[in-house]
Amino acid sequence: MRALADRPGTSRALRLARRSWRLQHVDPQQAISLAQRALDLSLATGDVTAEAWARLGRGFYLLYFTTPEEAEPELIRAQRCFEAIGHRAGHIVAGVGRARGLWRGGHFREALERAHSLREEGLHVLNVDQRGILLNTLAGCYSAIGDSEQAFAHMYQALRAAGPSRAHGFDAVLHCNIAHELLQLGDYAQALRHIDHGVARCSALNDQQLLSVLLINRVICLTELGRPREALPDIERVLALPADASGRGTMGSHFETLAIAALRADEEALGARLVELARHAPPPQHPDERVERIIAAALLERAHGRLQRALAEIDRALPLAGDDPAEGLSLRMRCMTFLTLAEMQEDAGQPAPALASLRTWQRLHLQRADQASRARYQAAALQTEMLRLQHKLDDNEARRRSTERAHAELQIVNERLSRKIAQVQALQAALEHQATRDFLTNLFNRRHLDDVMPAMLALAQREQQPLSVVIIDLDHFKAINDRHGHGTGDLLLTAFGKLLTEQFRKSDVACRYGGEEFCLLMPRTDAQAACRKVTALLKVCRSTVFRLGDITHRGLSFSAGVCDTLQAAQSLPALMRAADDALPVAKQMGRGRILQSSVARIASA
Repeated sequence: MRALADRPGTSRALRLARRSWRLQHVDPQQAISLAQRALDLSLATGDVTAEAWARLGRGFYLLYFTTPEEAEPELIRAQRCFEAIGHRAGHIVAGVGRARGLWRGGHFREALERAHSLREEGLHVLNVDQRGILLNTLAGCYSAIGDSEQAFAHMYQALRAAGPSRAHGFDAVLHCNIAHELLQLGDYAQALRHIDHGVARCSALNDQQLLSVLLINRVICLTELGRPREALPDIERVLALPADASGRGTMGSHFETLAIAALRADEEALGARLVELARHAPPPQHPDERVERIIAAALLERAHGRLQRALAEIDRALPLAGDDPAEGLSLRMRCMTFLTLAEMQEDAGQPAPALASLRTWQRLHLQRADQASRARYQAAALQTEMLRLQHKLDDNEARRRSTERAHAELQIVNERLSRKIAQVQALQAALEHQATRDFLTNLFNRRHLDDVMPAMLALAQREQQPLSVVIIDLDHFKAINDRHGHGTGDLLLTAFGKLLTEQFRKSDVACRYGGEEFCLLMPRTDAQAACRKVTALLKVCRSTVFRLGDITHRGLSFSAGVCDTLQAAQSLPALMRAADDALPVAKQMGRGRILQSSVARIASA
């Protein structure tokens, strides 16, 4: 479009349409005003090219601020105009808009199929800005069906090309979408960084709807980090925005999201107000929003002390979030459903159902962690493939130039390529590190444990040397979380992880097993020797003063179960089960103990 608009003799209508398109994220209200003026002028003068771009701008505005049903006719008219003038790029962008409308309407797989059919041609004929729209739509479709690997790959590729100086606000949209995907996977710290980038960019834009989505994402992050009171200013800021196209728009009010945060912050009056607003809002299209609305209503009943009504309310979410979940329902929302259910069952004096719900939450939480790990690693590989395609296109273009100029420009391209390769390699290394390391403690994660255990067992068998497994659980950790907050608990986990790294050999493998549990693999060490080493660690823990922000904690203890390959028939399941079974026995015997499996020997410090 830029090339068309810059030609001598470009019509005034086309110039207005071009400016409207560039302002769609910078100042949406000015953009729609310019698009309407361009459309009126193009119809009066018979300028089909200007009409096509004006209708495209109107169609995308309607997608963002009204409903997909209102946007669809305008995008179809835009496609017909582009077809009449033989403009494939514009026709593809309008098709991407229609795919986005299907996605917004909850037709996720149909949207993905339509957008994907445009991908190959689009990457060849679209300019940088237009490719960003295509890639972002594909990312949204993949995100909706739970394929975070593909979603990240497409979003990061779009962000790489969309710098603030040339993206006309689209980079802020991408930061918002990447943050949303990260919080779906539970990577709240990284999500907050992208949200802060997006909010900072919004200070230079006049897009209140985009700002409201960023603020809502931050509310979600803070709530799920156990810091809902910090989200209250953002809730008030969102509510202060007009509920029309001049503010946050009429679509996706997310009152239920804000209500959950307010009720988690014990702001009952605000929560009740938000639940009532959600009830009067249009029925949500996305299954996440439907389940959130149910959870918000259940939390309000619980806040009023009506536990049975709260349980009856949340039961309505189970058909959507159970073993056969609704299409498009995220793992994050399924986790929230069962964790909230477990809390309410516990409050109602139903320990057995609460435990069953908690186990379901734990299973879903592990799936979510695995999805996050795969997404980080796969995103790097897919980015590399798309980068290779772009380099191939650049090389083909260079061959069409004159020999001398091509030679000079090829040298520049090679230098850029070297830098990009170095960047991609660094990104791959970082993603591989994230895939095997626990982000909080920097110890290895459970996925790495599952990867290395078979090889370590095989080596122990070949060398006829023992391999010990130790399962460690911090004592009274829940009390620390309850008394000082999850932030303090996270600091303690980090400090304990550092202590493990310092106290054990480089050949030992220390992993975060889950929550406050840790696992040690100790090659060439029998169970008795492992008990001695872990006992020494317990003494160090008891004597260490942990400085956790403003909190000082002394006398930390843990319980541990120990087993080696000499006791567990040298099979992985038996080895892990034996150590794991010894741990609760050690807890029952008074905590602060190390119990060796199948041997009547207890160590304590």
